Amino acid sequence: MTVTVDAVRAALANTIDPNTQKDYVSGKELKNVKVDGADVSFDIELGYPAKTQLDNIRQQVIAAVKTVPGVGNVSVNVFSKIVAHSVQRGVKLMPGVKNIVAVASGKGGVGKSTTAVNLALALAQEGATVGILDADIYGPSQPQMLGLAGQQPESTDGEHMEPLQAYGVQAMSIGFMVDVDTPMVWRGPMITQALDQLLHQTNWKDVDYLVVDMPPGTGDVQLSMSQRVPVTGAVIVTTPQDIALIDARKGLKMFEKVGVPILGIVENMSVHICSKCGHEEHIFGTGGGERMGADYDVEMLGALPLELAIREMADSGKPTVVGAPDSRAAEIYRAIARRVAVKIADKAKDMSSKFPNIVVQNT
Repeated sequence: MTVTVDAVRAALANTIDPNTQKDYVSGKELKNVKVDGADVSFDIELGYPAKTQLDNIRQQVIAAVKTVPGVGNVSVNVFSKIVAHSVQRGVKLMPGVKNIVAVASGKGGVGKSTTAVNLALALAQEGATVGILDADIYGPSQPQMLGLAGQQPESTDGEHMEPLQAYGVQAMSIGFMVDVDTPMVWRGPMITQALDQLLHQTNWKDVDYLVVDMPPGTGDVQLSMSQRVPVTGAVIVTTPQDIALIDARKGLKMFEKVGVPILGIVENMSVHICSKCGHEEHIFGTGGGERMGADYDVEMLGALPLELAIREMADSGKPTVVGAPDSRAAEIYRAIARRVAVKIADKAKDMSSKFPNIVVQNT
């Protein structure tokens, strides 16, 4: 029986990408289908990083195509291609950065910084080029979490700073510039200016995703950043506790008002499992993140347990994703990272570079 391109496309139209939950044809991931007698070759172009899942996807699509009568050898190239996506209206993209993900919370102490660093490391493990900007001026914790405490960035041209590197992630923080015991006694405009410099004067190197660890709350600094920084989407971090959820809702509404899409909610400290007996206890309540997601039609990206190891590894400069990559918590962080990347891939692509610059001259 003669094998046709249409038959191959039909087989893959009935095969679902496990990450996007769309088939490979309607999801526009199938490219370059070629048929030579009984031999078939094609590309699967993923719009998100999935290094740990490429082999599974390759086996899945080969098995699907081999159900077509007459197919012999199947050759498939599965790869990721991450592009820039649209941001708030009137805000220009940054050079060297394709997508910016703001990790925010309505209040401090809910695990925002821990989530941000593990999200960045998980994206890097999946094959993306990742940067992390510690915008939490009053409490910069990324230098400690990344094992970079005491180090300072260098400048090769006297104008731009070179980001420090940790576990394959580019990092910048105000914590690199000041002593750990020095309080940041600054007013709002000074903080906004400092963050602007950290963001725009860092020599980010072809970053697919820049994760921004936002200051907690919804004040002047947060508003300025969400209006001036080209944010692709925001992740809201909370605990199941009603008090935390009240503030998390405010953070979510702030991003909505300035036109930044909410990518989803991460619930920290969802359950405590006793290390001695295995007893599960919902210390901060249960289901808070899911209820908030349902109220605002926002996806619940994942829930992390209240676990001693997560805190210990972050404090020691080796966060869970790199400190215990095979742990259940690391799996959850990687699943959250893939969902964030898939949500971004679903957004409209940035086309600003396609438009010509119009210059009006007096003649």
